[in-house]
Amino acid sequence: MTLKSISLKSLKVFCDIVVRRSFSKAAEDNGLSQSGASQVVSQLEHRLGVQLIERSKRPLSPTREGQVFFDGCRKLVARYDALEDEVRTLHEEVAGRVRVAAIYSVGLHHMSRAVQEFTSLHPRANVRLEYLHPDRVLESVESGQADLGLVSYPRSTKTLEAEPWREEPFVLVCAPGHPFASRSSVRLGELDHRALVGFDPDLVIRHELDRVLAAHGAEPDVVLEFDNIETIKRAVEIDAGVALLPEPTVGREVAAGSLRSIPLDTPAGSDLVRPLGIIRVRGKPLPPTAGRFLDFLRQQGGEAVAPSLRDEVMMPAPKVRRTRAATVAPT
Repeated sequence: MTLKSISLKSLKVFCDIVVRRSFSKAAEDNGLSQSGASQVVSQLEHRLGVQLIERSKRPLSPTREGQVFFDGCRKLVARYDALEDEVRTLHEEVAGRVRVAAIYSVGLHHMSRAVQEFTSLHPRANVRLEYLHPDRVLESVESGQADLGLVSYPRSTKTLEAEPWREEPFVLVCAPGHPFASRSSVRLGELDHRALVGFDPDLVIRHELDRVLAAHGAEPDVVLEFDNIETIKRAVEIDAGVALLPEPTVGREVAAGSLRSIPLDTPAGSDLVRPLGIIRVRGKPLPPTAGRFLDFLRQQGGEAVAPSLRDEVMMPAPKVRRTRAATVAPT
């Protein structure tokens, strides 16, 4: 394998293997067979005379030489992608690729519409939207697989820069037959000793809700605990209890009539909200088209997000934790 035959495509495939820790997943991302991705690495190793991937371990990991090669290749691929976008946008036409990673509860309710509107304005823009576990959103942005990430309760770190995007008010959610279903509003204090379907105790969103409920003198009976919004909604639909959820996440069920959404009656200035934010790699310029999409998201952001932002905590995996009061099986 000569130097001339080392293509950017090969370097990208190698980088994806390291990031995804899998030949098969990287091959799928690049439209290759698993053997094709393996052959790319073998050719690079033959050219360099060193082993780049430690194949005997699972998940796969780069060798010391492979990590050095990965760090350099990632920068080369990113610079070429940015150059390609810059050339395409020389005449002010937005044409290029944007890679966005979003947690499920943000992506499903905001991003699909935003992508449709952006691409209708800029037909030559290619927006790749991927819904991921929150940890994978952070990893995807840090590794350069995604230009932007959409998370809740974001926080800036040494490598990531977070900016506020929008706020989602919490509402009380219940089944149509619940006593609260016909109410025009509910005070948080009324949830004292009420059956509640809650978030897992390890999640920051649970800590925030517990703090606010305690401040209003309410100690609900938590009958089921989940670590994702979709499963909480399913439990509320079968009347396992009520829940406190961000309003946009229940729009589909409210429209279908399977859930009721009741505004919370809170004192002025103490609205209960979930902050959403946009993350990107700190100090790294965005490709032109990704920068345009970021500006578009800022315009779509709505109300400003509260300045105190915390770690992303929403998880899509259907883990359930029962309490002593639990009597209904999860769906």
